[in-house]
Amino acid sequence: MRPLSEAAARIASLNFSRKYIAIGKIVSHWEDIVGASFADKAQPMKIHYRKSKEGKALQASLDIATTGAHATTLHYQKDLILERINRIFGDDWITAIRFVTVSSNSNLLKPKRRTIPLSEAEQNNLSEMLDGVQDHAIKDRLQKLGQEIIRKEKS
Repeated sequence: MRPLSEAAARIASLNFSRKYIAIGKIVSHWEDIVGASFADKAQPMKIHYRKSKEGKALQASLDIATTGAHATTLHYQKDLILERINRIFGDDWITAIRFVTVSSNSNLLKPKRRTIPLSEAEQNNLSEMLDGVQDHAIKDRLQKLGQEIIRKEKS
């Protein structure tokens, strides 16, 4: 016999890992989803899953934190945001969006930092380091990571 807590932990970890991977995917593509002008003014907070009325498929809704003024503007772009999410991740993955209003001075919505441009020598050095990487997606992510490391060392 085994304790029930072992089975419960295994089941919970499978369900929760999918949930957090999903929000992580949305965060990593956030600028593509809402656009550059709103990427720093709104932030994905939570995904709610519920069964459809027919009981067949799971439906998901996304909570987005933003200020009251930006929530109004984003509300008019709700269909576009849903379309972009479902184009990136598959048909009807997220079926609804809810805007959660936060105060404008909240730590939740931090303004983007100004990026320090890299010199041509730094950019060339980074490109040379990544020449052997064949996978374009991994190469792009390593490029961004390398740029951030160089910028952090500069400041």
